[in-house]
Amino acid sequence: TMSSFDLSEHTHRRFNPLTGDWVLVSPHRAKRPWQGQLEPATKERIAAYDPDCYLCPGNKRVNGDINKDYQGAYVFKNDFSALQVDSPQFEQSVEEPVEQLDPLFQFETVSGVSRVICFSESHNLGLSRLPEKAIVSVIETWCEQYEELSETYCWVQIFENKGAANGSSNPHPHGQLWASDKLPTLVCEEDDQQRAYYSQHGCSLLVDYAHKEIAAKTRVVCSNDDWLVVVPWWATWPFETLLLPKRAVSRMTDLSRDEKVSLAQILKELNVRYDNLFDTPFPYSMGWHGAPNADTTEPHWQLHCHFYPPLLRSASVKKFMVGYEMLAESQRDMTPEQAAERLRQQSTTHYLDQDHRSQDA
Repeated sequence: TMSSFDLSEHTHRRFNPLTGDWVLVSPHRAKRPWQGQLEPATKERIAAYDPDCYLCPGNKRVNGDINKDYQGAYVFKNDFSALQVDSPQFEQSVEEPVEQLDPLFQFETVSGVSRVICFSESHNLGLSRLPEKAIVSVIETWCEQYEELSETYCWVQIFENKGAANGSSNPHPHGQLWASDKLPTLVCEEDDQQRAYYSQHGCSLLVDYAHKEIAAKTRVVCSNDDWLVVVPWWATWPFETLLLPKRAVSRMTDLSRDEKVSLAQILKELNVRYDNLFDTPFPYSMGWHGAPNADTTEPHWQLHCHFYPPLLRSASVKKFMVGYEMLAESQRDMTPEQAAERLRQQSTTHYLDQDHRSQDA
């Protein structure tokens, strides 16, 4: 019967209103004994400058260019850009092979730019340990880059791959900006879903969602005057989070100075909680979604940031999207509510600094 059903105990599916996808939740599986290896966390300290790092100030990059002797955020064109400004435009001609007219063999040309943003000159300070003022400078740089690239391109993807587990080829804290003249697949899904919700309800999906999460409290990780971090109801990754403004904001460039300062605070706090979870620099892929630039009038878009970390049980145990997830749909064992509770329990003092704090006490 329905009365005996328990979300924290029984298998169920949850709907992701932002993409239209479903995720299978199997809480009973989290009770399985874990036979895998658990590595002890290291408190190894990394130097602020690495002479062999191609992102540190004054050092030579792979293509032979020399970095400026920069301080603060530093942006340069990606030496191995996935998107290219000068991609030739395809024009159909009679001589082309038949598949180019076939609906089963479609393609389109795409052009754009890829840039790298070093968060600061410090090789050893990611968002969890950078001073808040330096994070504000990263946010300002994101906004400047977004504004500049938006004049030419309909989509500007701001993102960070942190840690080798998430494909980062260099430990120096940095992110990327990829701008393109076509709207990417996931952005189109979010656009469709938010637009449909707005036309049905007359308000923004994610603004409504933020208010309901604040009222529910169970999935909230942390918040301040302007921002909210939740493990979303539909989270796929074990400790996935969604960062949302509390008011309606369609693009990063619409943020006030105060909102950028409070964004720096909450980015730092979330990253400290992440690092403290397994006493390790927490890997993730993170990225911002806002209204596409072609879309100036539509009120349905709400700015937000996704964090997708792969760690599951320790610094070395990761979740992989395999088997059922590749072939059917996403699946998780620990519920989003349990994940949020774990993150809420973490100290807001970084694990590398906690020893010093206890000695001072």
